[in-house]
Parts: sequence; structure tokens; C-alpha cells
Amino acid sequence: MRPTHRPLTLALIVASTTSAHAQAAATAEPVESLPPIVVTANPLRLDSDSLATPAGVLRGERLTLNRRGTLGELLEGEPGVRADTFGGGASRPVIRGQTAPRVKVLSDGSEVADASGVSPDHVVTVDTLLARRVEILRGPSALLYGGGAIGGVVNVLDDKIPTEVPENGFSGSAEMLGSTAAKERAAAVGLTAGEGNIAVHVEGARRRAGDYRVADWTDGRVANSNADSATGSVGLSFVGSRGYIGAAYSYREDDYGLPGHSHEYEDCHPHGSTLHCGGHGHGHDDGGDDHDHGHDHGHGEHAATAHLRSKRLDVRGELRDPFAGFSDLRFRGGYTDYRHDERDDGRLGTTFTNRGYDGRLELRHKPLGGWDGVIGMQASRYDFASFGGSESFIPKTRTQSTGAFLLETYRWNDWRFELGARHERQSVSPETGTRPDYDGGATSLSAGATWNFVPGYAAAFSVSRSQRMPNAQELYARGVHFATLTYEKGNADLGKETARTVDLGLRKTDGDLRFAVNFFLSRIDGYIYGNTLDRHEDFRLIEYTQGDASFAGVEAEASYRVSPNLSVAVFGDYVRGKLRGGAGDLPRIPAARVGARTSLDWGRWGGFLEYTQVLRQSRIAGYEQATSGYGLLGAGVSYKGKMAGTDYLLYLRGSNLLDKLGYNHASFISRAAPIQGRSIMAGIRVEF
Repeated sequence: MRPTHRPLTLALIVASTTSAHAQAAATAEPVESLPPIVVTANPLRLDSDSLATPAGVLRGERLTLNRRGTLGELLEGEPGVRADTFGGGASRPVIRGQTAPRVKVLSDGSEVADASGVSPDHVVTVDTLLARRVEILRGPSALLYGGGAIGGVVNVLDDKIPTEVPENGFSGSAEMLGSTAAKERAAAVGLTAGEGNIAVHVEGARRRAGDYRVADWTDGRVANSNADSATGSVGLSFVGSRGYIGAAYSYREDDYGLPGHSHEYEDCHPHGSTLHCGGHGHGHDDGGDDHDHGHDHGHGEHAATAHLRSKRLDVRGELRDPFAGFSDLRFRGGYTDYRHDERDDGRLGTTFTNRGYDGRLELRHKPLGGWDGVIGMQASRYDFASFGGSESFIPKTRTQSTGAFLLETYRWNDWRFELGARHERQSVSPETGTRPDYDGGATSLSAGATWNFVPGYAAAFSVSRSQRMPNAQELYARGVHFATLTYEKGNADLGKETARTVDLGLRKTDGDLRFAVNFFLSRIDGYIYGNTLDRHEDFRLIEYTQGDASFAGVEAEASYRVSPNLSVAVFGDYVRGKLRGGAGDLPRIPAARVGARTSLDWGRWGGFLEYTQVLRQSRIAGYEQATSGYGLLGAGVSYKGKMAGTDYLLYLRGSNLLDKLGYNHASFISRAAPIQGRSIMAGIRVEF
């Protein structure tokens, strides 16, 4: 069976179930409804069931049981979301087949400024242990955060800046966990204290993990997959009857290994569109002096590590009824000083730095002619540089952007309509005077509708036109990039991408049977990608160029409550990414997957048993290898208790219990770093 059939069949089964239940739902007795989940990344604070495009929220016990050391791994099980993994120290979220720079990560609405968009071996600097909830926006609803969100948005919310004074003057939480595959140990604690109008919050987290174990792997463990991270912050707020304003200072350090790192291709360089690797007696094509590159560089795998340090200042505020005609004002801002050093056998190599600020202001107006909406503006400036070592392939650049946006919604009977627009300007200025500055503008528009045609049922439809401008890497890169085994050549003549997306969904949110199925199609004109000009073994010479691409797929999940204590569910997702006009498939598109889950809740006890089948991925780019399918069995049990006024949660979770060898097709180093083998995680979380 081809990989496309199973998830599509699942979606059709789920959709066809609707006709069998819709008529009955209209006359049935009232059924249980879960409280709505508000999505704060949407400026109108709509609940997830009201949005015209799908949104996911990970919070509470579900977030605790899914704790992982990196953001991509934390979100791996969400519909349409996968992880671009790089060993145990770094991973980025992949939404509907796309990752950085088309997926934007936010810290409570403010940009996360690091170097994760430059390379998959760079950490996304949000701490998953300190996250209170994680929101995922897919498709057109993400465009209000700019062209960098053309694929989606991940918004990580935390408690570093208090929004209220604790009722009894003091509150907090603490969590500890450990797992077996990487001998991981982690802990986090957060405390909030306050009196009158002042609240103070302090928090910290520490995680240490060794090289993780892999099933049926020659070396038993993946070398250099270890990770060590520490985070701390302190925040202060003034809280009044109409809102709050506060600030927090955060500090983070990471040390982690880079598996599969090799200097075997260090001497590779281009001659025009031809790649030359090895020693020779003439200079580079850029006019370098004649010299021999044949000396020994210690080819083969090295003990490569990364060390990063991030210092960040956040400012957040909200004010109700700020002035006539407006009901809410919301502000988010951040300044980041980021440094990332790469070391080879302990010797300092390339350094990456990113310093700058981001600010965002939103104003929600009072209903006007039936329309409820938000207007806002955003501005940012970042100075990025890479220097020293052999991977300083991006010159020092300054990127500045400003944007204005609008989101409006209107209710009419059983319909809710949504309109959105954003216009932004961006300039990218390289330090060297030999390359031209980039200056451009982009306009994004969206329209959507949600129809509650039967109580508990909703059909949703949205269309959008969104644009993304090229970044500094795509414009000006020039040099070797070992993480991706490429020599990158930027292209200062790149224009903007224009994506036209259609999203169609059907969901049922009440009763014993619940489901959600979403189909999407995105056609991107001027899609920017690394075109392979030449290849030597596993090393490629790429030049950023543009072509027309399309992404199409489906996300589906359905659950049925068999009894008050038992429920079963099925789920699946699939995405196809390709260049149009027969130019081939795009690389690292995640394989389709389907799965089933049984959940049990009995008083204070909870448990689950889950099986996920990842299918074979054979729709691949010309330089890729197909990856075989594999099955993942997971199980868990939890107990919720209370002692001396303190709530606690004990949990035990097993992953990959069948100890299968699997390769993540979305990863640049899937062959060098397969998925973790069997692992048991145990933990405790207390809240007081």
C-alpha cells in the first residue's frame, strides 16, 4: 500500500461518520461539553473550536506527561507536527512539512531570538520544563505574526512575569523527572510571592542527559547526543484592577553534543557551479592565494559540541479599557543577547551571535457594527554575525522589520466570519559593501468562516494569501555548513515567496464521539530552497534559488468514550511537499503516520496505551535515501493526589517499548542519529 492511502482512508472514515451522527445529534439529549480552550496567540482570545483554522493547545497534565528536553520533541505527537531532531540537544518543530524559517517560535507572543533558524543543530531557546502551556497555530491564522510564520506558529507561555498577585501571598510548583534511554535527570521550580499590587516570580530548571541508547545500533548509543542545560529567571510586576505591567530577566546556558559531525569535507569549495573537494595547486574561485588543501584535518567524526548563552529581558503588559472605543491594550517586548560557540575536540570553532529587540502592540476595539477586532503593530531589529572557525558562512548583517496588522471577526446566526491582514517592511544590510542591501515589503490577507450547522458540530473554511521575504542566510550565505553537509551560496537577487492556502475542516466537540479532520493545500510561488548544483559523496554545493512548490495534506483524529472511565481514539496525518512542474519532491518531508490510543481514568488514577505506525517515506528528493516505516508502542500511568493543601501528580511513562530502530526522515542526520530506543520516564509534579 502506498504511504498516501492509510491516512487519507482514516480521514474519509472520520468524515463519513458525521452523516451517521448529525441527524441524531439534532434530537439527542444534551451531552457533556468540555470548557473551551482559549488560544492566546490569537489576538481576539478565541477558543480553539471557534477558529477557522486548526489550533492545538498542550497544557496541564497532558503537557506534564509529554515533557521532553527540546521543543520539537515535546510537540512531536500533535496532529500535523513533527520534530527536526539533531541528537539529544536540539530539535525544531515541523508543521505541515515546514520548519524554520517558515515556522515562528514565540515566547508569550514575543519573538524568540536565537540561531535556531540558521541551522538544525542550534537549540530553540525556550525551556520546555518551565512552559505553562504551548499553543500551535497552523495555516492562515498564523499570518498575523509575519511572513516568517507562513507555515505556522508555536507560542510557548510561561509564568516568568506574574499577571496576578497570589491569593494567599505565595504560590509555586516544582517538578522532577528522569528517564532511562539517555540516563536523563531534570528538575524545575517556580515560585511567586506578592502583596498589595506587587508580585515577584523566580524560577529555574536544570536538565542533564547522556548519549542516548538506540535499538539494534552498532555502537549501542549515539555518540555526542548528550545535553546539559540550565535556565533561570526573575520577574517583577505591578498588578492593578485593570491589568498589569512587568518585566523579567532570564539567563540560559546549554552544552550539548553534535552527533555525526565530521570535517571530512572541510576542503570542499566551489568553482562556479562545480564542487571541488581535496587538495589542488590553484586558488579558490574567489581569488584566494594558491595553497594545498591536502594536509590532514583529522577526517572522520570528531567530539563536536555546542555551547550557548542567552541573556534576555522581557517586558509585558495588559490594560483593560485603556481609552474610549477600545477594550484592551496588550504589549509584548524583548531584548536578547545570544551567543553560540561550537567546539571541536575542545577547541573553539565558529561563533554565532544574535542581538536585538522585538516589540508588539495590540489594541482590541469595542464592537463596531457587529465587528469585533484587533489592530496592532510590530517592530524588530537584530544584528546577526558568525565568525571564527570554518563555518562562519553568514556575514554580519542587520535585519530590521516593521509591520501593521488587523484581525476582525463577525457573528451572524450560526456563522462566524474572520478577516485578517498584515503588511510589513523588511531590510537586510550586510556589513560587507560588496553585496547589495535587501529592502522589500510583503502583504498577507486571510478570510475564513466557521459554521455551527448542528449543535456540537462545526465546519470551517479559510483562504489566505501570505508572503515571506528572504532572510540573511538565503541572501548572503557563502561557506561550508557541516550540520547540513553543504556549501551554501546565497542569492542577493531573491524575491519574496507568495503562498495561497486553502484549509477545510470538520469537527465535533460534544458527546461521546468527537473528531476533527482538516485538509489543506498551499501553493507557494517563488518558494526559496537550496538547489543542488553539484555533489561529492554526501556533500552538496547548494545555491538558494526560487521555484513553485505545493504542500498538501490531512490531519485527523477521532475519539469515542466507551464508558465514563474508558475512551479510545484513532489519529493520523500526512503531508506531501513538492516542486511544481515535475521538478521533484522536497527534502525531509515527514513520513505519514497513523495510530490508536486507549485511555483510562479511574478516580485519581489515569493510564493510556498507544501505538503509532510511521509509514515508509519514499517520496524523496534526488539526493535523499528512503526511510523505512516503524512502529512505536507507548504506555503510561499517573496518580493525582493531595497532601497538606498541596496537589501532586506522580507519573510513569514508557516510549518505544518494542525497542524499534527507526529513522526520522525530517532530520538532517537521521542515519547518524536514529530515534531513541526503549525508555522509561518517571516523574513527580507538585503545585502549591
